[in-house]
Amino acid sequence: MLLITEPLTRLLQRPGAFALRVLRGFRANQGFLLASAVAFNTLLSILPLSIVILIVLARFVDEGAVLSTLGRYIEIIVPGESAAIMRELALFLQHREGIGWVLGATLLFFSSLAFSVLENAMSVIFYHRVAVRKRHFIVSILIPIGYLLFLAVGLLVVTGVTGSLLAMGQESFAFLGRDHSLDWLSAFLLYLVGVAGEILMLTSLYLVMPVGRPVFSHALIGGTTAAVLWEAARHVLAWYFSTFSQVGLVYGSLTTAIVVLLSLEIAAIVLLLGAQVIAEYERFCGESDECPPEGLHTD
Repeated sequence: MLLITEPLTRLLQRPGAFALRVLRGFRANQGFLLASAVAFNTLLSILPLSIVILIVLARFVDEGAVLSTLGRYIEIIVPGESAAIMRELALFLQHREGIGWVLGATLLFFSSLAFSVLENAMSVIFYHRVAVRKRHFIVSILIPIGYLLFLAVGLLVVTGVTGSLLAMGQESFAFLGRDHSLDWLSAFLLYLVGVAGEILMLTSLYLVMPVGRPVFSHALIGGTTAAVLWEAARHVLAWYFSTFSQVGLVYGSLTTAIVVLLSLEIAAIVLLLGAQVIAEYERFCGESDECPPEGLHTD
Protein backbone atom coordinates (compact mmCIF):
# COMPACT_ATOMS: atom_id res chain seq x y z
CA MET A 1 0.00 0.00 0.00
CA LEU A 2 1.41 3.40 -0.96
CA LEU A 3 1.81 6.00 1.75
CA ILE A 4 0.18 9.35 1.00
CA THR A 5 3.19 11.63 1.29
CA GLU A 6 3.24 15.39 0.79
CA PRO A 7 4.74 15.19 -2.76
CA LEU A 8 2.17 12.54 -3.71
CA THR A 9 -0.64 14.75 -2.37
CA ARG A 10 0.57 17.69 -4.49
CA LEU A 11 0.89 15.40 -7.49
CA LEU A 12 -2.71 14.19 -7.13
CA GLN A 13 -3.86 17.81 -6.87
CA ARG A 14 -2.09 18.78 -10.12
CA PRO A 15 -1.84 15.61 -12.27
CA GLY A 16 -1.90 17.56 -15.54
CA ALA A 17 1.08 19.70 -14.56
CA PHE A 18 2.99 16.63 -13.45
CA ALA A 19 2.22 14.77 -16.70
CA LEU A 20 3.45 17.78 -18.69
CA ARG A 21 6.60 17.85 -16.58
CA VAL A 22 7.20 14.16 -17.31
CA LEU A 23 6.77 14.65 -21.06
CA ARG A 24 9.12 17.66 -21.06
CA GLY A 25 11.74 15.71 -19.12
CA PHE A 26 11.36 12.73 -21.45
CA ARG A 27 11.88 14.94 -24.49
CA ALA A 28 14.81 16.79 -22.94
CA ASN A 29 16.50 13.47 -22.14
CA GLN A 30 16.09 12.33 -25.77
CA GLY A 31 13.68 9.62 -24.66
CA PHE A 32 12.73 8.56 -28.19
CA LEU A 33 16.38 8.07 -29.13
CA LEU A 34 16.99 6.05 -25.97
CA ALA A 35 13.87 3.97 -26.66
CA SER A 36 15.12 3.15 -30.17
CA ALA A 37 18.41 1.86 -28.76
CA VAL A 38 16.59 -0.23 -26.13
CA ALA A 39 14.13 -1.62 -28.73
CA PHE A 40 16.85 -2.62 -31.22
CA ASN A 41 18.92 -4.42 -28.60
CA THR A 42 15.81 -6.07 -27.17
CA LEU A 43 15.09 -7.41 -30.66
CA LEU A 44 18.56 -8.98 -30.61
CA SER A 45 18.05 -10.31 -27.06
CA ILE A 46 14.48 -11.62 -27.04
CA LEU A 47 15.18 -15.01 -28.66
CA PRO A 48 18.48 -15.76 -26.83
CA LEU A 49 16.89 -14.66 -23.54
CA SER A 50 13.86 -16.90 -24.08
CA ILE A 51 16.09 -19.82 -25.08
CA VAL A 52 18.24 -19.53 -21.95
CA ILE A 53 15.17 -19.37 -19.69
CA LEU A 54 13.53 -22.33 -21.43
CA ILE A 55 16.66 -24.48 -21.23
CA VAL A 56 16.91 -23.81 -17.49
CA LEU A 57 13.22 -24.37 -16.72
CA ALA A 58 12.83 -27.45 -18.96
CA ARG A 59 14.91 -29.34 -16.38
CA PHE A 60 12.31 -28.75 -13.67
CA VAL A 61 8.85 -28.55 -15.28
CA ASP A 62 7.04 -29.78 -18.37
CA GLU A 63 8.46 -28.12 -21.48
CA GLY A 64 5.04 -27.68 -23.11
CA ALA A 65 3.66 -25.85 -20.06
CA VAL A 66 6.65 -23.48 -19.99
CA LEU A 67 6.33 -22.80 -23.73
CA SER A 68 2.63 -22.05 -23.32
CA THR A 69 3.21 -19.61 -20.45
CA LEU A 70 6.14 -17.93 -22.19
CA GLY A 71 4.03 -17.60 -25.34
CA ARG A 72 1.37 -15.71 -23.36
CA TYR A 73 3.91 -13.17 -22.12
CA ILE A 74 5.62 -12.77 -25.47
CA GLU A 75 2.17 -12.05 -26.92
CA ILE A 76 1.89 -9.24 -24.36
CA ILE A 77 5.23 -7.79 -25.50
CA VAL A 78 4.76 -8.27 -29.28
CA PRO A 79 1.01 -8.46 -29.97
CA GLY A 80 0.12 -10.67 -32.91
CA GLU A 81 3.63 -11.98 -33.57
CA SER A 82 4.23 -14.36 -30.68
CA ALA A 83 3.49 -17.42 -32.84
CA ALA A 84 6.47 -16.74 -35.12
CA ILE A 85 8.81 -16.36 -32.14
CA MET A 86 7.47 -19.49 -30.45
CA ARG A 87 8.01 -21.51 -33.64
CA GLU A 88 11.67 -20.50 -33.65
CA LEU A 89 11.98 -21.36 -29.96
CA ALA A 90 10.41 -24.79 -30.44
CA LEU A 91 12.70 -25.47 -33.43
CA PHE A 92 15.78 -24.51 -31.44
CA LEU A 93 14.78 -26.69 -28.50
CA GLN A 94 14.58 -29.70 -30.80
CA HIS A 95 18.32 -29.29 -31.41
CA ARG A 96 19.37 -28.30 -27.88
CA GLU A 97 21.84 -31.21 -27.72
CA GLY A 98 24.07 -29.28 -30.13
CA ILE A 99 24.55 -26.39 -27.71
CA GLY A 100 28.22 -26.15 -26.75
CA TRP A 101 30.17 -23.75 -24.56
CA VAL A 102 30.71 -21.28 -27.39
CA LEU A 103 27.03 -21.15 -28.34
CA GLY A 104 26.02 -21.02 -24.67
CA ALA A 105 28.32 -18.05 -24.05
CA THR A 106 26.97 -16.37 -27.19
CA LEU A 107 23.39 -16.82 -25.97
CA LEU A 108 24.28 -15.30 -22.59
CA PHE A 109 26.04 -12.36 -24.26
CA PHE A 110 23.12 -11.48 -26.53
CA SER A 111 20.66 -12.06 -23.67
CA SER A 112 22.45 -9.37 -21.66
CA LEU A 113 22.55 -6.75 -24.44
CA ALA A 114 19.10 -5.34 -23.71
CA PHE A 115 19.84 -5.06 -19.98
CA SER A 116 23.12 -3.21 -20.59
CA VAL A 117 21.53 -0.69 -22.95
CA LEU A 118 18.54 -0.26 -20.63
CA GLU A 119 20.87 0.44 -17.71
CA ASN A 120 22.60 3.16 -19.74
CA ALA A 121 19.25 4.65 -20.76
CA MET A 122 18.16 4.70 -17.12
CA SER A 123 21.39 6.50 -16.23
CA VAL A 124 20.37 9.36 -18.51
CA ILE A 125 16.88 9.61 -17.05
CA PHE A 126 18.13 9.25 -13.46
CA TYR A 127 21.10 11.55 -13.97
CA HIS A 128 20.41 13.22 -10.62
CA ARG A 129 21.28 9.87 -9.01
CA VAL A 130 24.32 9.19 -11.22
CA ALA A 131 25.74 12.61 -10.29
CA VAL A 132 25.80 11.49 -6.66
CA ARG A 133 26.67 7.80 -6.92
CA LYS A 134 28.39 5.65 -9.54
CA ARG A 135 27.82 1.92 -10.08
CA HIS A 136 30.78 -0.46 -10.12
CA PHE A 137 31.24 -2.15 -13.47
CA ILE A 138 31.17 -5.61 -11.84
CA VAL A 139 27.66 -4.89 -10.55
CA SER A 140 26.61 -3.93 -14.08
CA ILE A 141 27.95 -7.28 -15.32
CA LEU A 142 26.14 -9.26 -12.62
CA ILE A 143 22.75 -7.52 -13.02
CA PRO A 144 21.78 -9.29 -16.31
CA ILE A 145 22.74 -12.70 -14.86
CA GLY A 146 20.77 -12.08 -11.69
CA TYR A 147 17.80 -10.81 -13.64
CA LEU A 148 17.85 -13.90 -15.88
CA LEU A 149 17.53 -16.04 -12.75
CA PHE A 150 14.75 -13.79 -11.45
CA LEU A 151 12.81 -14.13 -14.72
CA ALA A 152 13.29 -17.89 -14.71
CA VAL A 153 11.93 -18.21 -11.16
CA GLY A 154 9.05 -15.83 -11.95
CA LEU A 155 8.12 -17.80 -15.06
CA LEU A 156 8.27 -21.03 -13.05
CA VAL A 157 5.80 -19.65 -10.49
CA VAL A 158 3.51 -18.23 -13.18
CA THR A 159 3.56 -21.55 -15.05
CA GLY A 160 2.20 -23.31 -11.96
CA VAL A 161 -0.49 -20.66 -11.40
CA THR A 162 -1.46 -20.66 -15.08
CA GLY A 163 -1.78 -24.45 -15.12
CA SER A 164 -4.15 -24.31 -12.16
CA LEU A 165 -6.27 -21.58 -13.77
CA LEU A 166 -6.44 -23.46 -17.08
CA ALA A 167 -7.57 -26.56 -15.21
CA MET A 168 -10.25 -24.45 -13.52
CA GLY A 169 -11.54 -23.45 -16.95
CA GLN A 170 -12.38 -27.10 -17.64
CA GLU A 171 -14.66 -27.26 -14.60
CA SER A 172 -18.31 -26.28 -14.29
CA PHE A 173 -20.92 -25.83 -11.58
CA ALA A 174 -24.63 -26.50 -11.40
CA PHE A 175 -27.03 -23.63 -10.72
CA LEU A 176 -30.81 -23.66 -11.11
CA GLY A 177 -30.63 -26.99 -12.84
CA ARG A 178 -28.09 -25.90 -15.47
CA ASP A 179 -24.35 -26.41 -15.81
CA HIS A 180 -22.25 -23.25 -16.05
CA SER A 181 -18.66 -23.34 -17.29
CA LEU A 182 -15.88 -21.65 -15.35
CA ASP A 183 -14.06 -20.82 -18.57
CA TRP A 184 -14.92 -17.10 -18.32
CA LEU A 185 -13.61 -16.93 -14.74
CA SER A 186 -10.43 -18.74 -15.78
CA ALA A 187 -9.84 -16.31 -18.67
CA PHE A 188 -10.45 -13.29 -16.41
CA LEU A 189 -8.06 -14.55 -13.73
CA LEU A 190 -5.43 -15.34 -16.38
CA TYR A 191 -5.66 -11.75 -17.58
CA LEU A 192 -5.28 -10.45 -14.03
CA VAL A 193 -2.25 -12.69 -13.49
CA GLY A 194 -0.77 -11.33 -16.72
CA VAL A 195 -1.27 -7.71 -15.65
CA ALA A 196 0.08 -8.44 -12.16
CA GLY A 197 3.11 -10.07 -13.78
CA GLU A 198 3.64 -6.97 -15.93
CA ILE A 199 3.52 -4.66 -12.92
CA LEU A 200 5.87 -6.91 -10.93
CA MET A 201 8.38 -7.18 -13.79
CA LEU A 202 8.35 -3.43 -14.49
CA THR A 203 8.63 -2.59 -10.80
CA SER A 204 11.61 -4.93 -10.47
CA LEU A 205 13.30 -3.24 -13.45
CA TYR A 206 12.85 0.17 -11.84
CA LEU A 207 14.28 -1.19 -8.60
CA VAL A 208 17.37 -2.80 -10.14
CA MET A 209 18.37 -0.86 -13.26
CA PRO A 210 18.71 2.75 -12.04
CA VAL A 211 21.75 3.68 -9.99
CA GLY A 212 21.16 4.57 -6.36
CA ARG A 213 19.18 3.28 -3.42
CA PRO A 214 15.88 1.87 -4.66
CA VAL A 215 12.57 2.91 -3.11
CA PHE A 216 9.84 0.32 -3.62
CA SER A 217 6.93 2.78 -3.52
CA HIS A 218 8.54 4.91 -6.24
CA ALA A 219 9.26 1.84 -8.40
CA LEU A 220 5.67 0.65 -7.92
CA ILE A 221 4.33 4.03 -9.11
CA GLY A 222 6.44 3.79 -12.26
CA GLY A 223 5.62 0.11 -12.79
CA THR A 224 1.88 0.65 -12.45
CA THR A 225 1.97 3.69 -14.77
CA ALA A 226 3.96 1.82 -17.42
CA ALA A 227 1.71 -1.27 -17.17
CA VAL A 228 -1.47 0.79 -17.64
CA LEU A 229 0.04 2.64 -20.62
CA TRP A 230 1.26 -0.59 -22.21
CA GLU A 231 -2.09 -2.37 -21.74
CA ALA A 232 -3.74 0.46 -23.67
CA ALA A 233 -0.99 0.57 -26.30
CA ARG A 234 -0.86 -3.16 -26.99
CA HIS A 235 -4.62 -3.44 -27.47
CA VAL A 236 -4.46 -0.55 -29.94
CA LEU A 237 -1.53 -2.23 -31.72
CA ALA A 238 -3.33 -5.58 -31.92
CA TRP A 239 -6.45 -3.88 -33.30
CA TYR A 240 -4.45 -1.86 -35.82
CA PHE A 241 -2.39 -4.77 -37.14
CA SER A 242 -5.47 -6.96 -37.49
CA THR A 243 -7.69 -4.28 -39.07
CA PHE A 244 -5.91 -1.52 -40.98
CA SER A 245 -2.25 -2.35 -41.26
CA GLN A 246 -0.87 -3.18 -44.70
CA VAL A 247 2.72 -3.51 -43.53
CA GLY A 248 2.94 -6.89 -45.29
CA LEU A 249 2.47 -5.22 -48.68
CA VAL A 250 5.36 -2.85 -47.98
CA TYR A 251 7.91 -5.09 -46.25
CA GLY A 252 7.04 -8.54 -47.57
CA SER A 253 9.17 -11.24 -45.93
CA LEU A 254 10.49 -8.66 -43.44
CA THR A 255 7.01 -8.03 -42.02
CA THR A 256 7.47 -10.06 -38.83
CA ALA A 257 10.76 -8.36 -37.95
CA ILE A 258 9.31 -4.89 -38.66
CA VAL A 259 6.16 -5.51 -36.61
CA VAL A 260 8.17 -6.92 -33.70
CA LEU A 261 10.59 -3.97 -33.81
CA LEU A 262 7.71 -1.47 -33.89
CA SER A 263 6.05 -3.17 -30.92
CA LEU A 264 9.34 -3.17 -29.02
CA GLU A 265 9.87 0.51 -29.87
CA ILE A 266 6.52 1.45 -28.36
CA ALA A 267 7.14 -0.84 -25.37
CA ALA A 268 10.54 0.82 -24.79
CA ILE A 269 8.95 4.27 -24.93
CA VAL A 270 6.40 3.19 -22.31
CA LEU A 271 9.14 1.62 -20.17
CA LEU A 272 11.26 4.77 -20.20
CA LEU A 273 8.21 6.96 -19.61
CA GLY A 274 7.61 4.98 -16.43
CA ALA A 275 11.22 5.66 -15.44
CA GLN A 276 10.72 9.37 -16.20
CA VAL A 277 7.65 9.35 -13.94
CA ILE A 278 9.79 8.05 -11.08
CA ALA A 279 12.59 10.54 -11.78
CA GLU A 280 10.19 13.49 -11.88
CA TYR A 281 8.40 12.27 -8.77
CA GLU A 282 11.73 12.24 -6.95
CA ARG A 283 12.26 15.85 -8.06
CA PHE A 284 8.66 16.81 -7.28
CA CYS A 285 9.48 18.54 -3.99
CA GLY A 286 8.63 22.16 -4.64
CA GLU A 287 11.00 24.72 -3.17
CA SER A 288 12.48 22.33 -0.59
CA ASP A 289 16.25 22.46 -0.05
CA GLU A 290 16.22 18.67 -0.32
CA CYS A 291 15.16 18.79 -3.94
CA PRO A 292 17.60 16.69 -5.99
CA PRO A 293 19.51 18.26 -8.88
CA GLU A 294 17.98 18.48 -12.32
CA GLY A 295 18.60 15.61 -14.70
CA LEU A 296 20.76 15.52 -17.80
CA HIS A 297 19.26 17.62 -20.61
CA THR A 298 20.63 17.31 -24.14
CA ASP A 299 18.71 20.09 -25.83
